[in-house]
Amino acid sequence: MRRSLEEAGSVGTAPATLEERLATSRFVIGVEVDPPKGLVVDRALEGARLLKEAGVDCVNVGDSPLAQTRMSALPMALLIQQQVGLEVIVHFTTRDRNLTALQGDLLGAHALGIRNILVIKGDMPKTGEAKGVWDTSVVGLIRLIQRFNEGVDSAGNPLGARPSFFVGAVVNPAAEDLDAELRRLERKVKAGARFALTQAVFDPQILERFLNRVQEMPIPILAGIYPLFTYRQAEFLNREISGMVIPEATRERLRQAGDGARALGLKLARELIEQVKGRAAGIYLIPSFGHYEPIAELVAWARP
Repeated sequence: MRRSLEEAGSVGTAPATLEERLATSRFVIGVEVDPPKGLVVDRALEGARLLKEAGVDCVNVGDSPLAQTRMSALPMALLIQQQVGLEVIVHFTTRDRNLTALQGDLLGAHALGIRNILVIKGDMPKTGEAKGVWDTSVVGLIRLIQRFNEGVDSAGNPLGARPSFFVGAVVNPAAEDLDAELRRLERKVKAGARFALTQAVFDPQILERFLNRVQEMPIPILAGIYPLFTYRQAEFLNREISGMVIPEATRERLRQAGDGARALGLKLARELIEQVKGRAAGIYLIPSFGHYEPIAELVAWARP
């Protein structure tokens, strides 16, 4: 899996930041690397190193995905930046922190060298042990970060310097009312979002409809691709995860594939990536169950 710098996309001459890569229309490839549920970070760091060798541009670090208790995204992101040398996009949910804590964590993130922030609402807590905060909306947090970039906090107090956050938002290509979903994205852009990531898309027809509608969108968009490895996984995601729509025909193909479901899932992912190339700014890949090896193979295959 090791590749030379030239094979990995001329890493030595590539733009230094995600913002610069997107500005030069370079096809950007990201991968989601979630923090561990405990203290052991080795697997996540090893996965990030493998992805770097394959030619990935950046990694997304989730903020307690599915509202499960995990290590904080900020220290995980810092470990990846410092020990692996990959740029990170840190997910910031409005779920867990009030306005004071959100601003404090943003200031800390900037001091640690983290610039790329993806603002999301966050999944609803599923147990009685935790309650959602949602002190501000997604648009409100994006607007707050924009004020940070202008040198003031939410109350208008000067920060002493101007941060340089590169702020992203999420859009759902499978939304039942795509017009309303795109209007929400436009509000996020107006508030200060400068790039967008889609929720994972599995249906080529849904993807095509979405790509046709966002050609004139004024920000770069990365499409989320989630390779499916088993029929049970596809059924679970389609049933339990909001915003994930997996066609019945795809689920049936995985069922019939049996032991070949993993190979079929990677084939379907490659087809979606081909559909995205030349139509969007890039992709970000979501590993299944922390299995980074097949994702690294997809990165190497997709790297132009």
